[in-house]
Amino acid sequence: MNLLDGKLISDKIKAEIAAEVKTKMLDMGKAAPHLAAVLVGEDPPSQTYVAAKEKDCREVGFISSVYKYSANISQEKLLDIIRFLNNDQEIDGFIVQLPLPGHINERTVIESIAPFKDVDGFHPVNVGRMVLNIPSYLPATPYGIITLLEHYQIETEGKHCVVLGRSNIVGTPVSILLSRKSKTGNATVTLCNSHTSDIQAIAVKADILIVAMGKKEFVTADMVKKNAVVIDVGIHRIPSEETKSGFRLIGDVNFNEVAKKCSYITPVPGGIGPMTRVSLLLNTLKAAKKEIKF
Repeated sequence: MNLLDGKLISDKIKAEIAAEVKTKMLDMGKAAPHLAAVLVGEDPPSQTYVAAKEKDCREVGFISSVYKYSANISQEKLLDIIRFLNNDQEIDGFIVQLPLPGHINERTVIESIAPFKDVDGFHPVNVGRMVLNIPSYLPATPYGIITLLEHYQIETEGKHCVVLGRSNIVGTPVSILLSRKSKTGNATVTLCNSHTSDIQAIAVKADILIVAMGKKEFVTADMVKKNAVVIDVGIHRIPSEETKSGFRLIGDVNFNEVAKKCSYITPVPGGIGPMTRVSLLLNTLKAAKKEIKF
């Protein structure tokens, strides 16, 4: 078993980004890329995630701005803020951290973001371009998965890839990316969901198994083909008497069982999480360089 070390690869990519920002932007008198985040409410995981993104920006020389608002902000007020960010020429890209309070329609908010500033890759224009294999901002987690596979030179062409979970944020887009005609693509993809009959029989046939079900240790050894590549997108906090914090993190895969059977596996934490965050930086760098034409 080999670890797919997302932290190692993300640190390498961050060093490359930092070097490019310094030599090709700052040293030449150009502005650093500017990433903004809109944070609504006091959701602890969202606060932690946005703080981590701020830290990432500092490490690579980006400018970072965070717009924080109370959970009772009106939808119209939030849309006004998004319109302001869309028109702010000093901001290259921004995200609206999800989830949002129940009285705000997430789809309306996402669709109000200008596609050329949508570095989360959630706008229908970017999703449509992704489906058509036209340059776009890719959703960060699927982008991170593809990048990790590339760095470890995991062959995808002709392989059977099974994706467990069909969310618009992870499962559906990564299934599209892996099936596209591309370097890390050309796979035969089966997309499963919670209603799939005999999901174990499908999963065990996968050469590459991507798990994004949102269920603690859902995948066990009997669901994994010998020498398969396993990507665990899940992250869950559970109580632990062995840590100072009183909790530890686990994924959607029973790591101790599955690691004995597979050829490669992502750890939790330290696997897909860091790759998701570095993908956001890559999208922001592309936005600053105006690489993608709309």
